[in-house]
Amino acid sequence: MFRYVVRRLLWMVPVLLFISIITFSLAHAVPGGPFDREKALPPEIIANLNKYYGLDQPVWKQYIDYMGRIIFHLDFGPVYSSRSRRVNDIFADHLPVSAQLGVLALLLALGIGVPLGILSALKQNTMWDYLGMAVAIFGISVPGVVLGPLLIVIFALTLGWLPVAGWGTPAKMILPSIALGMRESAIIARLTRASMLQVIREDYIRTARAKGLSERVVMIRHALKNAFIPVATILGPMFAILVTGTFIVEQIFAIPGMGKYFITSITNRDYPVVMGTILLYAVFLVIANLAVDITYAFLDPRIRYT
Repeated sequence: MFRYVVRRLLWMVPVLLFISIITFSLAHAVPGGPFDREKALPPEIIANLNKYYGLDQPVWKQYIDYMGRIIFHLDFGPVYSSRSRRVNDIFADHLPVSAQLGVLALLLALGIGVPLGILSALKQNTMWDYLGMAVAIFGISVPGVVLGPLLIVIFALTLGWLPVAGWGTPAKMILPSIALGMRESAIIARLTRASMLQVIREDYIRTARAKGLSERVVMIRHALKNAFIPVATILGPMFAILVTGTFIVEQIFAIPGMGKYFITSITNRDYPVVMGTILLYAVFLVIANLAVDITYAFLDPRIRYT
């Protein structure tokens, strides 16, 4: 297992380098520059800004200089739209907020989706199954851009139970977590139901029941562990997406997270922010997928890593 983990971590280096090359190339291939405005700046000022930030150098040299700062100084560069800030400052100020929201949403999705999927599978073609899948279909069909304002109208404006927006207190975290986690809980519920239906028809489940084991032991010790493998597979990408910021939910609830920087950095041609946010997402994705692969060995003893 140790050698496998080390090998995967070493493979992460070329993967991130490849992603950085593609991202850097595509960002610079977009027409326009970071200093283009509706009211055009004088050519002399643009030339001075390009020289100050090194944008007058060839693209390959800009890439080498940028990656050198990251590798040797862990410096993701300046923010072109704000000379007083750097990309590291954005990560320090806004990533913890997005991570909190993402973790809460993921916990909510697991807390709702897994039990709902199990109940629907064990009570197949009953009222509980239909009710659970109705909730799942609702979660998938209603996007956050609709669910967020709906939650605000009902629980904040009409009932007055929760704050309208903001972040920092438990009360302010409830509505954004629901708006963000509802869709993920629906996906997990449907996948858990389908996986459980397949597992509970296997021969080893019938053998466990024939041994006289209680239904609770059969479901938890034998069925759920194997049924959870497909669910664990999607948790890696889901985790990376949620903790690195979601633009819509953060905008609706005025949450100072990373979401808006994924969008505005592209439209502003803010190359260091584009590179930093994409590399950040890639790191989370690679590490989350590694954690999922390690989890497989605990869920299924037949899986071995060498």
